Amino acid sequence: MLSRANNSGVQVDALVGLWRSTSAITSMIIYSSSGNFDTGSTFNLYGIDASLSAQAKATGGTTIIRDSSYWYHVFTGSGTFTPTQAITADVLVVAGGGAGGAPDNTYGGGGGAGGLLAHTSQSLSTQAYTVTVGAGGSGSSSGGTNGGSNGSNSQFGSLTASAGGGGGGNVSGGAGSNGGSGGGGVRNSGAGGTASPSGQGNAGGAASTTGGGGGGGGASAAGSAGTTSTPSNYQGGPGGAGSSTYSSWGAATYTGQNVSGTYWFAGGGGGCGANTIVVPGGNGGGGQGAGWSSNNALATSGSANTGGGGGGVVGGAVSPAGASGSGGSGIVIIRYAV
Repeated sequence: MLSRANNSGVQVDALVGLWRSTSAITSMIIYSSSGNFDTGSTFNLYGIDASLSAQAKATGGTTIIRDSSYWYHVFTGSGTFTPTQAITADVLVVAGGGAGGAPDNTYGGGGGAGGLLAHTSQSLSTQAYTVTVGAGGSGSSSGGTNGGSNGSNSQFGSLTASAGGGGGGNVSGGAGSNGGSGGGGVRNSGAGGTASPSGQGNAGGAASTTGGGGGGGGASAAGSAGTTSTPSNYQGGPGGAGSSTYSSWGAATYTGQNVSGTYWFAGGGGGCGANTIVVPGGNGGGGQGAGWSSNNALATSGSANTGGGGGGVVGGAVSPAGASGSGGSGIVIIRYAV
C-alpha cells in the first residue's frame, strides 16, 4: 500500500502482485512513473504466512481448524486421515448414542450415550488411517417387547469407542441394553444397562415396579432412576451427564453441546414418565424423554455428532402416538500442535 502526501492533496494507491515461485523474495524496487515521491509517503507490504506452523500437517476431515496452539481435523462422517509428516496427536472418539425405548402402554427408558474415549500422544506416521463415525440408533413407535436400538461404534485406526445402549422397551420389565453407556430400564423393575466395556461411560438408570423409565447413562454420570410415587407423578429419570473434559476441543471446533459456554459430549437420553412433564437428557446432546398424555410426542433425538442418547416414550397403541428419540451420531476429532 502506497500513501502519497504533498502540499496540494493526498493520493493512495494499492497494488497487488502474485509471486508464482517457492524461491524467496530478496528485494523489491518501487518507483514512480513520473516525478519523485513526496516527503511523508509510506509503503506497507502484506503477504501470506507460508511458515510450517501455518500449514496443516495432515489431510482429511469434514473441517480443518487451527487455533493458536493446535490443528483440529473434525470428522462428522467417516473418511480417511493422512499425515503428511510424522506427528504426535491426541484423538477424541465418540460413538453413536442409543435410541430411547418405546414399549406398549408403559414407560420406556432413555438411550445410553455413545462410548467416549480420548487417546493422548499417539505417534502417527505418514499412512492413511481409517476413520469411522458411528450412527445413532433409530427411534421407534412400534411398541412390542423390543427396546430402543443401539448406536454404532466409532473408530480411529484400531481405537474403538463402543455404541450406546438402547433404552429398555420390554413391557414386562425389560432392562436397558449394555453399551458405551447403558440404556435406561423400562417400568416394571427394568434394570439399567451396564457400561460395557468399562471406562467409556456409565450405566443406565433402573425403573421400579411402579415407576417411570430410567434415564440413559452418560459419559460422566449414570442415568437416574424413574420415580416410584403415585401414578400422576411417575416421572422418567433424567439422562446422565456427558463429559465437559474436552470443552476446549468443542469451543475450538464448534462441536458438542454448548451449555453456557461449556461444551459437552455424550449425554444420556431421558426416560419416559406418566405425567405431562418432559424429562431432560444429560448435557452432551441427550434427548428429552416424553411425559405420557399430551406430551407423548415430545421425545427428542440425541443431538447430531455428540453421541447423545435418545429420549423414551410410551409406544404401541396409545393416543397420541409418539416415537422414541433416535440416538445422536458420533464424532472423531484429531488434534496436533501447530
